[in-house]
Amino acid sequence: MSTILGVLSCVTMGVAVFLSYRNGGESSPRYGAASLLAAVFMLAGLILGLYSITEKDKFKLFSVLGIIFNVLAFGMLSLILFAGAYVD
Repeated sequence: MSTILGVLSCVTMGVAVFLSYRNGGESSPRYGAASLLAAVFMLAGLILGLYSITEKDKFKLFSVLGIIFNVLAFGMLSLILFAGAYVD
């Protein structure tokens, strides 16, 4: 589940950035709402991934992939916020 949420949040943020770029840098409230929902998915996926990695006798590949994708989505969100703070 954490892998699915991580992939979904990465794709959603990537599409929101691409569509904003295609509109000439103009963002709409729909893109912001989609990114906010992706951030909620990212947080839930990260919590689920960290919880599932602590379970014993379980195949941990998808837990680790979920953590990686959610951290990647967090990095994308951080870069978007950082770029938005310093663009005139």
